[in-house]
Amino acid sequence: MHAERFRGLIDATGPFVSVYFDDSHDTQDAAAQLDARLRDVRKHLEERSVDAAVIESIEAAVRSARPPVGRSGRGVIAAGATIVLDEHLLRPPTATVLRVSELPYLVPVVEHGMLHTSYLMVAVDHTGADISLHDGAARAESVQGSGHPVHKAHRAETAGYGGPQGRVEEAVRKNIREVADRLTRLADETAADIVFITGEAGARAELVGELPERVAAKAVQLQGGGRTAGTDEAEVHHEIGQEFLKRRLAAIDTAAQRFAAGHGSGLAVDGLADVTAALRDGAVDTLIIGEIGDAVVVADHDQLAVIGPDARTVSDLGGSPDRVLRADEALPMLAVAINAAMVRTDERISPADGIGAVLRYPDTAAR
Repeated sequence: MHAERFRGLIDATGPFVSVYFDDSHDTQDAAAQLDARLRDVRKHLEERSVDAAVIESIEAAVRSARPPVGRSGRGVIAAGATIVLDEHLLRPPTATVLRVSELPYLVPVVEHGMLHTSYLMVAVDHTGADISLHDGAARAESVQGSGHPVHKAHRAETAGYGGPQGRVEEAVRKNIREVADRLTRLADETAADIVFITGEAGARAELVGELPERVAAKAVQLQGGGRTAGTDEAEVHHEIGQEFLKRRLAAIDTAAQRFAAGHGSGLAVDGLADVTAALRDGAVDTLIIGEIGDAVVVADHDQLAVIGPDARTVSDLGGSPDRVLRADEALPMLAVAINAAMVRTDERISPADGIGAVLRYPDTAAR
């Protein structure tokens, strides 16, 4: 997962409230279940003396968002009463997670968040398309093609070049080109990471064929969905989730291969001591987050970048070892600060102390 999506957290001031919970919308009583979960969140935050304004801002953010489709999780991080992160998760956490701490807790987003923060959804047919941009909010528009007619002529009318059937085919091509032109402009303007295309198979293929390579390379055709009434949103949501899961597994696989190869070339380290040294030096390309548990690190009272596995390391660096921080909060934030990617490990990677890193260059200072 790229660090850019978390850049807004760098200048935010804590304490932070990090909340992750199941906000699935797959039952008839989903609204009532959400009410119950939010009451539970409120109760536990009040028990931790979180200000009422902070609790209200978290609840308002959750309630103002469009409900998800099917199984889903939600992650909200507040700095004071300001919401600094608000994301749907592809999979709900097994239990509600609440943290009130000096730093935000990002690991659930790295593990279950969408790899890409923005994508375009296109439902196309031979008359035009409905296009929506998903980038935290959803914005939609329709393209109604100017080509007519688009209905196939009767068999007896199809003879001859340029006859009724030829005019239908040209009208369809015109409409698809108009959709492709608008979609290309939106893709360029929004820098969307993925373009999901739904609709009848022929229309999908024709649209992809009209797109320039830079946009076609981002296109993913979905089997479900379309412009017709009664579209199964749950099926589309499932297909999107499967695509993100496929990409997540590919990212973990790439990290695992680079981590294994890096140990032989000085381009990978693991364990709290070596990873904190590499983060201090800005040498980390990808932070690999495993089962860190309750491990802690020590940081200077003013500079998070002056960090180590223990107080002695920070003192040797000339810092004042006044802050003891959770490793699963501090190390991801350092990764964001140096623009390093992050992946949550699976069984393919088992780094020492539950933390590892693929490096940008051999880090001779790691120790």
